[in-house]
Amino acid sequence: MKSLARSYVWWPNMDQVISEWVGKCRPCQESRPDPPVAPIREWEKPKGPWGRIHIDFAGPFHGQTFLIVVDAFSKWLEIILMPSTTAESVIKALRKLFATHGLPDTLVSDNGPQFTATLFEGYLAGLGIRHALSAPFHPASNGLAERFVRTAKEALSRLDNGDWQARIDQFLAVQHATPCTATGRSPAELLMGRKLRCVLDRLHPNYSHEIFNFHADEEQGPASNLRVWCSTQQEQQQKGLLEYS
Repeated sequence: MKSLARSYVWWPNMDQVISEWVGKCRPCQESRPDPPVAPIREWEKPKGPWGRIHIDFAGPFHGQTFLIVVDAFSKWLEIILMPSTTAESVIKALRKLFATHGLPDTLVSDNGPQFTATLFEGYLAGLGIRHALSAPFHPASNGLAERFVRTAKEALSRLDNGDWQARIDQFLAVQHATPCTATGRSPAELLMGRKLRCVLDRLHPNYSHEIFNFHADEEQGPASNLRVWCSTQQEQQQKGLLEYS
């Protein structure tokens, strides 16, 4: 969050202001994870994007089940609302992803019955994708997927408005554009080679210098203008005047 803010705006003590703001967010604090009880297995870093993907299920969560797919190189996350958890359903979901991003070299999963089914194994083998299974009774060995399952659950639980697909889309739009602390760059930059245009790009002075006008004093400075701008956008969105991609 701090990295994303620094790429667009700045004001004195910005990091501290953001930390305090998050610290006062009740849903954020209620959904904070417990510290890990043991070190998570670290895989060898992939040589390029979409070379190794990790998949896992999240749920049932509030009556919904999600397929979590994460690219180990870019940390690009996909969350797919699943009507069922059969091997056929997983193949259908992956087929759509592969049509967009291409085929990975390796797919990592746990030992769930849908992932060890002959149909699923045959599907991956037919595409030349190596299937790596996590160690039985040790799901944490699929650590990357485990972390992102937790992240997805925390994020979706904080979004109260809209149906489930709207919540997923809202979260992914932010995740894809936000710099990752592990890489220093956003998932979109590493996977797609470009930054995604988001609502923060509207802060650029050439776009709307009347809304976001920099001043020297703190009371009317960038932080104040940013809050005013965001409040304006929220009001317009509620009135149906803006649509976010």
